[in-house]
Amino acid sequence: MSSPVVLITGALTGIGRATAVTFAKQGARIVVSGRREKEGHELAAELQTLGAEALFVRADVREDADVRNLLDQAIKRFGRVDIAVNNAGTEGLRGLVTEQTAESYAATFDSNVLGVLLSMKHELRVMLPQKSGSIVNVSSSYGSVGAAGASVYAASKHAVEGLTKSAALEVAGTGVRVNVVAPGTTDTGMLTRFTNTAENKAALVSTVPIKRLGRPEEIAEVIAFVGSAPASYMTGASIPVDGGMLAD
Repeated sequence: MSSPVVLITGALTGIGRATAVTFAKQGARIVVSGRREKEGHELAAELQTLGAEALFVRADVREDADVRNLLDQAIKRFGRVDIAVNNAGTEGLRGLVTEQTAESYAATFDSNVLGVLLSMKHELRVMLPQKSGSIVNVSSSYGSVGAAGASVYAASKHAVEGLTKSAALEVAGTGVRVNVVAPGTTDTGMLTRFTNTAENKAALVSTVPIKRLGRPEEIAEVIAFVGSAPASYMTGASIPVDGGMLAD
């Protein structure tokens, strides 16, 4: 088989960017997407310097037409999509349940849940006729536990876990697999925004059993494995990569 075609949403920073670089080093052909044109084209150029064929397509995963176009452009360029990594998302508005609004809920769920739903819808439109493909949704350790002060974010990631398992059952036996990777506290811009201060970040790190933040590259390696052929008997699974948080 020729080099796999990998599509990554939310690819411009953090875990998404690290995942794109990891797949590029493995020789994949890559479609990266995000909402910022300049950074997207710069990332595609960087991936090309690593020897990968790479294409940037601007897409807002909250918009059905954008996601449809993203998949159409991937097919136009490469003819297929073998692995899709749905990483786009937001940390939402930090605060107590009593401080949340319909607007803060919608802003978080539209990115984190609707974005995953629309992405899977169009990825499966491509993968099911191929009778092959692997979808990896990026959730969070907070997709399995509660998070005081981050209720809407945690709820959205619980929803991603449910969407993943449901989709996996719907397509089981078709040659398409759907799994979720659930990172713990990872050193990204999103975590910095969420914790807001160095003191808050240090306090969060102190709750991690191995007493450090994860690196985006560590999460990316797991995503790459779950998406790959060696994980062919894995579907409907949620893989924590969290320094032991869920074991505590």
